[in-house]
Parts: sequence; C-alpha cells; structure tokens
Amino acid sequence: MKKVIILLSLFMSTLFTSCSDDSTEDVNDEDATENIADDEPAEDTDPVSPMYFPPIDSDIWETTSITDLNWNASAEQPLYEFLEEKNTQSFIILKNGKIVLEYYFNDTSDSDNNAWNSTGKTLIAFTAGIAQQEGKLDINESSATYLGNGWSDLTPEQENNITVKHHLTMTTGLDYSVDNTNCTDKECLLYLDEPGNLWYYHNATYTLIHDIIENTLDQDYTSYFNTKIKDKIGMSGAWISAGYYKIYYSNARSMARFGLLTLNKGTWDSTELLSDQDYFTEMTTTSQELNPAYGYLWWLNGKTSYKIPGTTATVEEKLIPNAPDDLIAGLGKNDQKLYVIPSEDLVIVRMGDDAGETLLGPSSFDNALWEKINNLINN
Repeated sequence: MKKVIILLSLFMSTLFTSCSDDSTEDVNDEDATENIADDEPAEDTDPVSPMYFPPIDSDIWETTSITDLNWNASAEQPLYEFLEEKNTQSFIILKNGKIVLEYYFNDTSDSDNNAWNSTGKTLIAFTAGIAQQEGKLDINESSATYLGNGWSDLTPEQENNITVKHHLTMTTGLDYSVDNTNCTDKECLLYLDEPGNLWYYHNATYTLIHDIIENTLDQDYTSYFNTKIKDKIGMSGAWISAGYYKIYYSNARSMARFGLLTLNKGTWDSTELLSDQDYFTEMTTTSQELNPAYGYLWWLNGKTSYKIPGTTATVEEKLIPNAPDDLIAGLGKNDQKLYVIPSEDLVIVRMGDDAGETLLGPSSFDNALWEKINNLINN
C-alpha cells in the first residue's frame, strides 16, 4: 500500500525552530521587484525565498506546502494516482531547496535505495569538472593521455584524436553496431567514424570516463567522489559494480540533494564544490551540433530536436514539450528521473520501475508526467 508524506511548513518550522528564517533574495532579483503606484496598496505576492540547504549530517529537511506556494491542491491526488499507475516508488519536489511533496509507494520509504542507472552519468560529469578545476584532468586532451595507448582497437592516431570531451558528449565515433555497447574490452571498441562526426548513446565510451578520472588520482574513484561530492552534500548511497560499469544506488533524497547542488550551479550553501563556472555552463548547455539536447551527460530541454538513445533517429521537437525550456535532466533506465528547472527553482526526483514506455532516456512518460506537474504548480 502507498504511504504519503505530505509535509506542512508551519508544523515543521514549529518543530525545528532553529531553521525557521525563510526570507531574503532569490537568484533572479529583478523578478522580485514590481512597480506599484503610490496610490495603490501593495499586493500580497509570493515571497521571494532564499535557497535552502538541508544539513549534511541530519535527516531534518525543511518543508513548504502547496498552500504556501499557491499551487493547485486539487491536482495533487491525480498526480499521485498517475505516479502509482506508472510503477513509481519515490517522488520528491523541492522548491527553493525545501520539500513540497515527498511520496512513497508500495511500502517503500525514504531509506530505500534504488539504482540511478544512467541518471548517474550526471554524477560522473560533475566529478570530471571537479577533477579538471583541480588541474588533474583536461577534457580537451586525448583520452589516451589518461587511458594509455591501446585502450581500443583503433590505431594510435585514431585513438589520439578522441578527447575526453568526446566521451562526455557521446561523439567518440566508435562503432555502435557491436553486439554489446556496454563492453569496454578492446575488441569491442572499434573505429566507425572520426570523433565529432556522429552522436550515439554509447555506454562503453561513457564508462571509460570513470577510468579516465581514476587514472588522474592518487586514490580510487569512489573515494574521490565521496570526498568531493557525496560527503560535502550529505548524500547516502554507493557505486556498485554491474558488469562492465558501475551504477550508483541511493535513496530519493540523495538524488534530490545532488539536484539541489546542480540547481545552485555547483555550490552547496556557501561551499563551492564546482567553482569552474565555464565548465558548469558547458556541462548544462548544448555541447555539439549533432544532438542539441545533450550537454556533458545531461539532457537539455527547449531545443529544436533530440536524438533517441539506442538509435540514430532524430526527433524534431523539444525533449519534453510540456516542461520548461530551461529544464536539464538526468534520465536513466526504468525511468529514473532527475529534473532541475532553474527558472522555477525546482528539483524533481522520480525513482522506481519502468513506467511502461521505454527503457532509456526521454520517453512519453516524461511528457505525460509534466502535464500532471503543470496542473499542480500552475494555478
């Protein structure tokens, strides 16, 4: 049976008085100012809220309510029913970092872990940015610099032409028609075209980024990730080996924490984890012309077209037409979803089983889900 956690900010601010101050500036200060005539009373508009960050060593997380936000409460139950119908296990909406909705289905709870699957690619992209800002990595260098020569079945010249950035953008040019595109063995990594000439959702080339980063360190990748990201923002979870690659497992709140870090452009409260804003911008904007809806392992909405993972097909429309154009997303197998929407100061997490549409990347489930979300947040 489903369990609902609908959290009211007044109750929580009474319970946790040390975290009750909710006023100051927003990211977009100009949106908070209105020209009001001297002879007109000031309207009671939505307050501009600061970004809230939950403590890294506690389960306490401040909340706000649908009523406080003037959202459409009548759309809440239809959203839950839709999520349950689509095999969801956990669902969270954050507004300015505070929990608005947190919902668990089928006897799951906030302590249950789930696989991020390809949503975890965003963690790798973020870690690569930290390694680069520390001078350990240069994404414009040949990946052979970090993997050594002979990591593929290509000639040395062909290998040297592939940069780390090509791995981050899925444009290495390696052959995607091999039997197993997850395989990172040398005999699976074959030449098809020059790097930068084609875009294909090739998991093997992504997986190698893990090794590229680790080979720049004096410690293993997991320890580095834990020190630089996980521990700094209070995430739980772990990287688990699964065949050729590693998958991150955690609860939904940990995914929400990472989404909040991304919403705040790599800074957690006052601590800069990814201070290289040039890299952050490159990571979360179009990285090449072949698939405008792809950054560095992040999916991007609002573009004129996108390529479908696992095929060479192009769809001539936005990634998620019902979602805000500035949405960026981590999307994983079995419909793991991490949505970050800067214009709305929203982070949305969906974890669970396959929603019944497709196994990889964007699906019609995204658009249908956003229809329900819009009904809730657009009163």
